[in-house]
Amino acid sequence: MASVSALRTLSAPCHTARLRLARSSTLTISPTSSSASSLLLSHNNHNRPAVNGMRYLTTLPPRVGRRVVHQLMTQAPYSTAAEQPASGPATKFVYNVAASYVAKGRPFNPSTHVFHFNPYHRVSKPGKKAKSARYESGQDAFFVSRVGNKPGEVALGVADGVGGWMDSGVDPADFSHAFCDYMAAAAYENDKQPTKVAAAAASGSSAPAGSDGDNTGNAPLTARSLMQKGYEAVCHDPTIKAGGSTAVVGMLDESGTMEVANLGDSGFVILRLNGVHTASEPQTHAFNTPFQLSVVPPSMLLRAATFGGGLLIDQPRDADVTRHKLKHGDVVVFGSDGLWDNLFNQDILRLVSSTMQKLGAWKGTDAGVRVAEDLTPFTKLDSDDKPIFTLQSFIATHIVSAAKSASTNAKLDGPFAKEVKKYYPQDAWHGGKEDDICVVVVLVSEEPADMATPKARL
Repeated sequence: MASVSALRTLSAPCHTARLRLARSSTLTISPTSSSASSLLLSHNNHNRPAVNGMRYLTTLPPRVGRRVVHQLMTQAPYSTAAEQPASGPATKFVYNVAASYVAKGRPFNPSTHVFHFNPYHRVSKPGKKAKSARYESGQDAFFVSRVGNKPGEVALGVADGVGGWMDSGVDPADFSHAFCDYMAAAAYENDKQPTKVAAAAASGSSAPAGSDGDNTGNAPLTARSLMQKGYEAVCHDPTIKAGGSTAVVGMLDESGTMEVANLGDSGFVILRLNGVHTASEPQTHAFNTPFQLSVVPPSMLLRAATFGGGLLIDQPRDADVTRHKLKHGDVVVFGSDGLWDNLFNQDILRLVSSTMQKLGAWKGTDAGVRVAEDLTPFTKLDSDDKPIFTLQSFIATHIVSAAKSASTNAKLDGPFAKEVKKYYPQDAWHGGKEDDICVVVVLVSEEPADMATPKARL
């Protein structure tokens, strides 16, 4: 994590010097949008660099760039969610997921720093992965897994290791990567019962009974209970002596319902029809103090009890839990604070909107922005698992590339710099904030329920 000498720090050993900017953005209601709740990007932030989805193709190897265009630039009929009939043939929601990442101080390669989610791939057991086999995401970590034997239900998350633990000789990546591995395994091995997200959608209730408790026995899995399972596993892992992490965990089912548990300053944003539909807010105890899960050694607990000093040991039950009804063509972006400290919501919207419209998944018309009725040509995986660039992976690598560039730009102030100036006007901080960056992108597609999902090779 980047250090800021002029900023106030706490005496807690598990504290890390990090800032979070409330990610509320200046937005205006779109007069052309087909949904009154869809918020469009305002153009008052004209000093931010323009983002062009096609220009980003030049950063890829020529062969890959040509393949991206060939795969993605397929025109299709368009529709808006508002035009879909209230009743008709049964449909299901399909989640096309990809992740991209880069460690602090490392060059970004969009061809290798990318993960393509395949629901039919097996999840390796925790503890079996060597450190050298980890994704090159630094202290950030992520996971994506199907839930139980249902490939249509997806669990995913991002964890950001607390850098302050390095002062105690602890590698923060050990906690965050193990935490994500345990959550992935818990989701993959979950029992065959429907998730509480699906049960809530089926019953029409907004919060199923017991949803705020732990997932014990045969209770269906929720975003918060999955976080609890991962945290408990880390706490009982003898190889994790100390450490901490923030976390954002999402669960998505075939009915189009997404439940998110967010603890700390990672977060997510839902983009719909060229607008910011929903954006999470960070959880902080005080300025520069995000919520965080921690494993604290007994010796450190004893020292704090004897000599004083605060220890931040939050619990999964402290996470904010929200539920959202997704629509065909939505783009959901989960990310660590390396994303949110360097790009505003407007920047992310501009990146995604430019890419979606340039490649044909969204189309601007006189009636508003429309979504291609069939997103399969944009999102399908190759059956032979060759290196590919789907639309979801293209967006993920595009966002990470932009955040990486902003983090090393010493002249253009991003969210982190603006937050420093807000609380410390005399501080000379300018530009971005170098950090690990991790992004998971979900491209939502609604398809006929009887449409077969091709199985890629395991």
